[in-house]
Amino acid sequence: MRTLRDVKIGETATVVKLHGEGAVKRRIMDMGITKRTSVFVRKVAPLGDPIEVSVRGYELSIRKADAEMVEVE
Repeated sequence: MRTLRDVKIGETATVVKLHGEGAVKRRIMDMGITKRTSVFVRKVAPLGDPIEVSVRGYELSIRKADAEMVEVE
């Protein structure tokens, strides 16, 4: 299983499935990361957390822990 955390800088991935439960999953969906959405990884902070991605036309910073819950292809 490949997650959003594994995507390299400059690559685009498509969301396959969201893992996690309850409020965490809902928060990720509220940020616009849903099934079949394209996500472009723009930057990664020097220490690796957070990750900056472009999704649905805007930039979003997401924690590594949350990025691990997003399965991509």
